[in-house]
Amino acid sequence: MPETAKAASSTAAPAPDSNRWKALVFIALAQLMVVLDATIVNIALPSAQQDLGISDGNRQWVITAYALAFGGLLLFGGRIADLWGRKRTFVTGLIGFAAASALGGAAQGEATMLGARALQGVFGALLAPAALSLLAVMFTEARERAKAFGIYGAIAGGGGAVGLILGGFLTEYLDWRWTFFVNIPFAVVAAAGAYFVIREPAGSRNRSPLDIPGVVLSTLGLVSLVYGFTRAESDGWSDSMTIGLFVASAVLLAGFILVESRVRAPLLPLRVLTDRNRGGVYLSLGLAVIAMFGLFLFLTYYLQIVKGYSPVKTGFAFLPMIVGMITGSTQIGARLMTRVAPRLLMGPGFLVAAVGMLLLTQMEIDSSYAGLLLPAQLLLGLGMGTAFMPAMSLATHGVEPRDAGVASAMVNTSQQVGGAIGTALLNTIAASATTAYITDHIATAASRPQQQLVQLQGMVHGYTNAIWFAVGILVVSAAIALTFVTTGRPGAAAASGQAGSADAQDEVQVPAVAH
Repeated sequence: MPETAKAASSTAAPAPDSNRWKALVFIALAQLMVVLDATIVNIALPSAQQDLGISDGNRQWVITAYALAFGGLLLFGGRIADLWGRKRTFVTGLIGFAAASALGGAAQGEATMLGARALQGVFGALLAPAALSLLAVMFTEARERAKAFGIYGAIAGGGGAVGLILGGFLTEYLDWRWTFFVNIPFAVVAAAGAYFVIREPAGSRNRSPLDIPGVVLSTLGLVSLVYGFTRAESDGWSDSMTIGLFVASAVLLAGFILVESRVRAPLLPLRVLTDRNRGGVYLSLGLAVIAMFGLFLFLTYYLQIVKGYSPVKTGFAFLPMIVGMITGSTQIGARLMTRVAPRLLMGPGFLVAAVGMLLLTQMEIDSSYAGLLLPAQLLLGLGMGTAFMPAMSLATHGVEPRDAGVASAMVNTSQQVGGAIGTALLNTIAASATTAYITDHIATAASRPQQQLVQLQGMVHGYTNAIWFAVGILVVSAAIALTFVTTGRPGAAAASGQAGSADAQDEVQVPAVAH
């Protein structure tokens, strides 16, 4: 009997993997590459368009091709990670992303560029959920998990702004092609490090057969949804193609949910979604990203067109937001996560971000950077960093190891779809308000300089109108987090729950609990 007890205890609690913190470095590096790639190309796009002869009508596809492939295939990528192994999927995603980036940087024509961007999206959809699910199965002790997800949350939140800085620097001082080539050293270092350092816990794969109908329905449904919002931005919400895409998306995603409720081995087990806490995280995070992505777009245009900043100066102007996100995530969120319930970080975090956004509704043509934009960005960064960290951790906390990949993919899906919605929705609101303002005021502008002034005032008026909507979205995010996320602080569960339930776990779950 003592020998049995001893054996059971050694199975339930082996020594933690000594390389897990080294592994975090390479996972974080890969995540930074994927997140910054969503914005780094934006600043380089005008130069790339001119060099490659891309028409104004087709230039949006440089962004859209990436978004469609990435957003549409995320659930499939998460399931592949669970089935094939997260480390193998992670390394494959990195190598493929590097190859696609090399193709994009070397592109001599429009078709090659669009193909490269789509390939980046495909391999990004493998890489992103594999990275997050590796963290989920390697860091399960409450305090360590808080630190690991603090770093990951800071990168997930601040990577987009880092992309603007890096994109501006590379475009202005080197060449737009380097916004693609820069991914290659990131990917090579992360892939080599991951290959030698990461040891995925044994027994945590989901070897059930692949749900092909689920893959087809989810991919087509998400592609239709993302493309619908992208098209709404360029062609309007009443465009028949836009409406058709939204209807098709609703039908396909409804069919997907129906299939998932009936098949034996679903692509997305509904138990991942129906958990109240995880559902609240996916919804609040997706809404918050809607607000953030729209803001990145407005501030970039405001700084470059209205204030006349260069690409590099524009990138550096986003530094306060990055500093705020890193501070909120690693110093506030990570330190308090084991002491307070997640909702008490997420709800107030989104509200602090809303206050920062509220300051930006006062933006005018001659607004002071130091007096308005800097404090607003600091508040936004602090709030979002504080909220993102527990959200990222909670989104995969408590899932069975075999579901870690798809649970991670849902986090990325909510962010990707939220980004597409935010860019289209807020840009449409801004454009409508700008047009109305110029129509009302242009008649009183007698000279050309006065007309140009009215156009700039109209642009800023449009931005502030859209930012009011973003404030409201963040308040709703806070309300959802405070209402739906009801779990207690992780530290309390870790002390008693994990130890007490170790024997009740089935064999597949033991390795994740043990780490």
